[in-house]
Amino acid sequence: MTEPTSTGSLMTLATSVGLASLLPGIDGDALIGAFAGATLFVVSAKDLPIWKRLVYLAISVVAGYLGGTEVMQRFGVVSGGLAAFICAAVIVTLTLSMIERSRTADVTRLPRGGSDG
Repeated sequence: MTEPTSTGSLMTLATSVGLASLLPGIDGDALIGAFAGATLFVVSAKDLPIWKRLVYLAISVVAGYLGGTEVMQRFGVVSGGLAAFICAAVIVTLTLSMIERSRTADVTRLPRGGSDG
């Protein structure tokens, strides 16, 4: 069950994103797509505390917007919103999974530095 505070915060964030997309120089489609992808991640990460989800939301929106516009320019994707949505939804998920794998990695097999003689 969601808390009323998180619902109110989410509505405030959604309104802010909508207003920010009207600013000159901002790709509105990419910003809204990044926010939608970040929201998808935040809603699916139920095991994290609310403050971590909000931090990941902000990081995911920024990374999705920047990554989406980069993907759109480099690969010729027609929709900036779709590219930003995918980037925002995937980037934090991949980063968290890489962090978890690095914590459980077996580093005893790595060669040790130093001199032989």
